[in-house]
Amino acid sequence: MNIQTDIERKLREAFDPVHLEVVNESANHNVPPGSESHFKVTIASQAFEGERLVGRHRKVNAVLSEELAGRIHALALHTLTPDEWFERAGRVPDSPPCLGGSKAG
Repeated sequence: MNIQTDIERKLREAFDPVHLEVVNESANHNVPPGSESHFKVTIASQAFEGERLVGRHRKVNAVLSEELAGRIHALALHTLTPDEWFERAGRVPDSPPCLGGSKAG
């Protein structure tokens, strides 16, 4: 199983989201082709109701602690309640361009 599939499975099991999108953004970074090291997660779940942003991120980080301990280098999180997700009409910001490694100029 690949890392992206593991992330999706764990987040679905932990949060029963109304929306989940996991995007492998590794190709936008200075890593070998086919890498799975940089991800963007957009998740909308009732589990985030009443939680501040830092609390939501801590919950996701706890579920993905094994991956974050070595397999994932970067994780961009967009954690929303279902109401927030629908208010935004399913839009979240794009990730900024990579400025690390040889791409810095």
